[in-house]
Amino acid sequence: MSAVLVPATRQALAALPVEAAPRLLGAVLTTTVGGETVAVRLTEVEAYHGKGMGDVPDAASHARMGRTARNATMWGEPGHLYVYLSHGIHSCVNVVCGPEGEAGGGVLLRAGEIVAGRDAAHRRRRAARTDRDLARGPGRLGDAIGLRHPLHDGIDAVTGEPWHGAIARLELRVRPLSDIASGPRVGVAGLAGTDAFPWRFWIPGDPTVSPFRWGRGAREAAAE
Repeated sequence: MSAVLVPATRQALAALPVEAAPRLLGAVLTTTVGGETVAVRLTEVEAYHGKGMGDVPDAASHARMGRTARNATMWGEPGHLYVYLSHGIHSCVNVVCGPEGEAGGGVLLRAGEIVAGRDAAHRRRRAARTDRDLARGPGRLGDAIGLRHPLHDGIDAVTGEPWHGAIARLELRVRPLSDIASGPRVGVAGLAGTDAFPWRFWIPGDPTVSPFRWGRGAREAAAE
């Protein structure tokens, strides 16, 4: 693992999320929570831009209206993890990307392969029937690696500084993957969930990549 990976730096994650997202494919995020260590190799990610970030407003971003108490982590240093609650149940994990303090942006970790700590991941994800399903989807990934909202929101994956009983470290590939796919984001409503925003990136053929589904009104918007 160490032969092809290097610790992530702020500089490496300072690009716009849509530019930084492909670099995260094949990267490994390792967490230690409650004394148990789990590592996930990232196979699918999605970029989200905050207010004023880039050339096109992103109606799907939590930071589309500006800074709030909920999305404050997205406005901090690159490399921190924005952990939010989805549907009141699942903790989803994003890597903050972009210039610090300029706008809130992040890359959602949609799916990955558990490469270390499978026993711990299975205990956290008892519904998973196979190793493939442990982190196949953003809620499953968050559960498998043990990061929880709001406790671990803001944890620093660059320095690995302990944060409320957890440690997170992100390692990037020395040579970014060249064979990647891109397309609309999963379950995003309206135009923001169409090919107008091909901001979902994944490793083609990897069995842990989650299935695509249209968001509300996105199929109709794509047909216009």
